[in-house]
Amino acid sequence: MRGKLQTHSPDAAIADIAGRQHGGGFTSAIDLAGARRRRDRRSIAPGTSSSTSSWFYAVGHEAIPREGRWMAAVLMDGARSVLSHRSAAALWGMAAFSGAIEITSPRSTRSRKAIRRHCALLPPDEVTVLDGIPVTSVHRTLFDYAGISSVDRLEAAAREAEFRRLWDRLSLPALLARHPGHRGSVNLRLCLERLGRTPGFTRSDLEERFLPFLDRFGLPRPHLNARLGLQGQSIEVDCLWRNERLIVELDSRAAHETRSAFETDRDRDRRLQAKGWRVIRVTWRQLHDEPERIAADLRSFLEEYKRM
Repeated sequence: MRGKLQTHSPDAAIADIAGRQHGGGFTSAIDLAGARRRRDRRSIAPGTSSSTSSWFYAVGHEAIPREGRWMAAVLMDGARSVLSHRSAAALWGMAAFSGAIEITSPRSTRSRKAIRRHCALLPPDEVTVLDGIPVTSVHRTLFDYAGISSVDRLEAAAREAEFRRLWDRLSLPALLARHPGHRGSVNLRLCLERLGRTPGFTRSDLEERFLPFLDRFGLPRPHLNARLGLQGQSIEVDCLWRNERLIVELDSRAAHETRSAFETDRDRDRRLQAKGWRVIRVTWRQLHDEPERIAADLRSFLEEYKRM
């Protein structure tokens, strides 16, 4: 039996392209597919266009996902352009961001309201593709982020990358050696020093807020989310000063508001205290409203170990 010749309509070709581009289609690609221009296309990046005046359009979508807007910006800027800086950090899941789309391109082009452009010719090992979107590598993203954020935010992003196991083959020290005069080098070196003396990773906004709090009051940093043996079990505590036998648990409402969590927490605290550990619980409200009091209590507990 003879097979039937399969044909695709222009609309089907558009939809196929759009499916690979997060809900949109680039006009030059659509034209190559033999599709006619349609009046009901919606611009994904109003007021922005490439050197060929091509546009990116939504296809079959009322709302454009942010990935579609990111893809649009990269495609419109041409070959070797990649998502970078804050936008890349958001794509990797290392930091939240909803501002102008940031891209890095080998061409020096003017930024517009919706797109902020950075000019650099990035080596192949500093770029990759994530979810189909050309983007700076994890470490290159952190390297660029160092020049536009505070050290605290950079550290939080780096710890989030570690938590998500995003590390790649090109290390941050290697990037510093390759680009010694890069903007943000001072912040990045300070961040690496902090990461070196504070092992572990953060899992919540409260944990991210706790580290700058300790620095502000000159208190030593703990081991974050550390494993500890307790009566034949391996448990995890939020903040551990092992030598001082001090544990701080950071209680966010989301993680500790249920009755079962409340009971489990108190049972574990009792067992830890029976083994000689001092356990302190700190809430978001206490850290915000009573920082001096919390700092004084922590200092007292830490210095008590020195007097023993």
